[in-house]
Formats: sequence, structure tokens, C-alpha cells
Amino acid sequence: MDKKLNKTQEDLLLKTTRKAIKLYLKKGKALKFHPEDDLLNENRGVFVTLKTGGELRGCIGCPLPVQPLLETVIKMAISAATEDYRFEPISLNDLPDTKIEISVLGLPRKTDNVSEIKIGTHGIIVSQGSSKGLLLPQVPVEWEWDRETYLRHGCLKAGLPEDAWKKGATIEIFCAQVFSE
Repeated sequence: MDKKLNKTQEDLLLKTTRKAIKLYLKKGKALKFHPEDDLLNENRGVFVTLKTGGELRGCIGCPLPVQPLLETVIKMAISAATEDYRFEPISLNDLPDTKIEISVLGLPRKTDNVSEIKIGTHGIIVSQGSSKGLLLPQVPVEWEWDRETYLRHGCLKAGLPEDAWKKGATIEIFCAQVFSE
């Protein structure tokens, strides 16, 4: 796993994420913020999950480390609030009741042994051909899934038959540091 963020860094990311969403909803502008923190400037994969009144309202991320962490968090937060096709965009009125969760991802690695997948520790990426589905490590915990159910849902998320994990689909696993307000 990559270097872990400390509590101060987690809090800064959460506060900055809320500010970024608010600024975008008010003025249509992306927040520009350049921290003097090497870890926050390191390229990392990240997902931002938004829940309003305990219900999922947006979850968008970038699984691979292609941009600095804070920059990616800001972009994914705005996308989760306004572009997740599954939900109505979040409004300024929704924002006070919206909880932010950030998942900072480690690099995915292929596994041929599904018994290696630890519920609550590993996220999964299931892929076959051009189809790909990702589930964060907290998802099977929230839904009380066992490993097989988790893999089936990973296949369905990819748009594959639910047993594709047994029939040649590629399975990758990754760890994540997950924190929320």
C-alpha cells in the first residue's frame, strides 16, 4: 500500500472537497488549491462518494494515479455532485445534508486466486474485453456480502454475466484508505 494520509491530511481533503463542491454549485468554477504537502501532490487514484440523508447521491473516481491527489479529489467531487448519471445533481440546498467520503486507492494488481480477496480490505476490478466494473472495499461491508456475492456484483457492474469471474474475467484487487466527515 502507498503512504497513508494522517488525520490532518484527511481533514484538509474533506474540507477542501466541500469547498470545491460549494464553489462549483454557486459559480460554476473549479477550486484552485495547491498545498505545500508532498503527499497531497502525489499522483493517486481516488473515488469521492456523496450521500444525502444516508442515500447514495454520487460516486465517481479515477482508479489510477494520473494526477495529484488533491487535484483529483476536487475533480471527482464536482463530478460526483453533478455528473453521476444515476442521480439528480446535488443542489446547494442538498449540500448541508450531504456527507462526503473519500477513498484514496492503492495500485490495483491482478489476482488469479479469488480466496485472496478480503472483504473490507480489498476493492475489486472485474474486466473482460472492453467491459470493466469497480467496487470499493467498503461496498461489500455496507451490503453484508460474502466474497462470491461481491464478485457477482463486480461482474454485473461491468455489464458481464454474474458468473464471468469463474469464466475467464480478469480480477484485480486494490486497497484503499477510506475516510469521511
